[in-house]
Amino acid sequence: MQFNNPSTMHTPKGYSHVVDTRGGRTIYISGQVAIDPSGNFVGFNDLEAQAVRIFENLKLALESVGASFDHVVKLTYYYLDISQIQVVREVRDRYINTSHPPTSAALEVRRLYRDECLLEIEAIAVIPD
Repeated sequence: MQFNNPSTMHTPKGYSHVVDTRGGRTIYISGQVAIDPSGNFVGFNDLEAQAVRIFENLKLALESVGASFDHVVKLTYYYLDISQIQVVREVRDRYINTSHPPTSAALEVRRLYRDECLLEIEAIAVIPD
């Protein structure tokens, strides 16, 4: 995998513009919300707590296929309030390789699948051969 930020584009903050992969297995992880392994919702009205639970869920999903955050090539964030993006960035940086961050998309949405959800994150990872 090659993480790339072309000199012809602006310098991104916390993500890469391009990740070039060849071969390997591609792993798609469904959008995760702040539900713990017992099925309990975590972090009512607390975006940071929800973000931590979501990244822990992503970590568990990655580990289940022998991967880690080093293999993540794309994260997509769905926010109820994108003005709170910095809170999630601070949590994200505890998990990802900040020197080679994955590509990224962030969207503000009107509603998520449960009223309690402030955030949902999905991921794509590539495990090299």
